[in-house]
Amino acid sequence: MLYKKLLILCCFILLNNCTTTTLTNNKISNSLNDPFINKGFSLIYNDKFYNDKIISKKIDERSLVIFQKNLKKNSIVKITNILNNKSIIGTVGSNANYPLFNNAVLSVRIADEIDLNENEPYVEILEVLQDSIFVAKRAKTFEEEKNIANKAPVNNISISNLNIEEVNTKNEISKKFSYEIKIADFYFNDTASLLVNRITNETMIKDVKIKKIDEKKYRVYVGPFNNINSLKKSFNDISILEFENIEILKND
Repeated sequence: MLYKKLLILCCFILLNNCTTTTLTNNKISNSLNDPFINKGFSLIYNDKFYNDKIISKKIDERSLVIFQKNLKKNSIVKITNILNNKSIIGTVGSNANYPLFNNAVLSVRIADEIDLNENEPYVEILEVLQDSIFVAKRAKTFEEEKNIANKAPVNNISISNLNIEEVNTKNEISKKFSYEIKIADFYFNDTASLLVNRITNETMIKDVKIKKIDEKKYRVYVGPFNNINSLKKSFNDISILEFENIEILKND
């Protein structure tokens, strides 16, 4: 009887350690077959953020530079405004500190180019690999874009409707603000359950859920959230576990 108990305990510890190692050391792979990708809320650079020490470094408002903690300096990235599907190619700048909740810091120019909503800056950051078609396109246009950027001021963009009434839609929050925090995907429901237990035991988050995506994918997530303040609070609570690629997903 004692032998059985010891065997069960050893199996549980081994499984838990394997899972914990996988989760806490979930380093982002930058191999040719596995580009970094993250969906979340970016921060649009402002000198006030730098002066208040919310961001540790400056970004020229006319540049195509972003700060991104998971990627090396000079990595090429595709930045997509998920709400309107507009995108632009940029470059990762020097390492910088910025709020954990934000998946990147964007220059003002990048935000304007993709019509990013300041109240709902929902963005996908995708690493562009060296053999990608985007690299070739960027190489052809970068110098021209840089010259334009150095001469042209950055202005807000307004959209006119069919009644010729000027309407600034840039900062309107989408009618359905509904997001969930994707913590991790697993092949097995039992492994996902171990993570749920860890989160509820080690954080203030208690309503952690498991969603079956398909036969080989179980997602651990929190939500939905209907306002950005509750979303940010839960995200920051989870961040103490130091997972490296927590994503924010918009619900349809």
